[in-house]
Amino acid sequence: MSYRIRNWSEYSASLKQRGSLTFWMDESVLAEWVVPTLSGQRGASVFYSELAIATMATVKAVYGLAGRQCQGFLTSIFALMGFEFPVPDHSTLSRRMGKLSIALPVLPATGVRHVVVDSTGVKVYGEGEWKTRQHGISKRRTWRKLHLGVDEATGEILAAVVTTNAVHDGEVLDGLLNQIEDDIEQVSTDGAYDHRHCYEEIAQRGGKPVIPPRKDAVIWQHGNRKASPHPRDENLRYIRKHGRKKWKRDSGYHRRSIAETTLFRFKTLFGSNLRSRRFDNQEAELLIKCAALNRMIQIAKPDSYRVEA
Repeated sequence: MSYRIRNWSEYSASLKQRGSLTFWMDESVLAEWVVPTLSGQRGASVFYSELAIATMATVKAVYGLAGRQCQGFLTSIFALMGFEFPVPDHSTLSRRMGKLSIALPVLPATGVRHVVVDSTGVKVYGEGEWKTRQHGISKRRTWRKLHLGVDEATGEILAAVVTTNAVHDGEVLDGLLNQIEDDIEQVSTDGAYDHRHCYEEIAQRGGKPVIPPRKDAVIWQHGNRKASPHPRDENLRYIRKHGRKKWKRDSGYHRRSIAETTLFRFKTLFGSNLRSRRFDNQEAELLIKCAALNRMIQIAKPDSYRVEA
């Protein structure tokens, strides 16, 4: 099957806008760039506001700059704009980045949400792919896991959780769902979330769980019980009767690929490596990238339709 884009001219112009170096600084941002009063607590007072730190961290993530490079970049931007504003030092950015409170920009919902969930690994340090193929993986190679809850209709990231590589995907589902305030109609995940507590957490939000049972799955709750049928058992019975392929098509499971597309877009734009070394900074770095990706999706999103062969 093939698809065509209805809004190609608007979409093309929006993609060009993503790479624009035009900087618009609102007066409220300039007014809040520096904290005007002392904290009154022991130690040095905070000079730059959280807004200034978040702005510098966003520029650093979007343009793939190192700390000192980002400092010089913003200094030159302010000079070209005619602003005499100080720029946070790279060490100040590193020290305060992990304490930022980052909210994902999401457009208001027009109805109930269909949430698709997936995760990916982001490398912290370790050898490159060529050396890994030649000599194997060393003990120092490690990564962080980024878990995302994505809106199936808009492609926006509704929730994000960062963990170490030792955390199982199903353990963070509740944390993802708790970040979504809107009503949830359906939650689609892969087989890694085929756990009893995952079904319970989705049921608490009033959503329909679409999780493929394992190949060797058995019925959890047989029909001779007085309780209502378990959603997993209903899925398993449907698969046994009609096949897994038809179940995926009829349940809308294939829409889960939207989450995989979001992860692919994330790594295409920001790469698969982290620059930060402390976990709190790594978490903030990934959340800032998720927020930037949402803004990019809101600026440029194709409106496509299927073309019959």
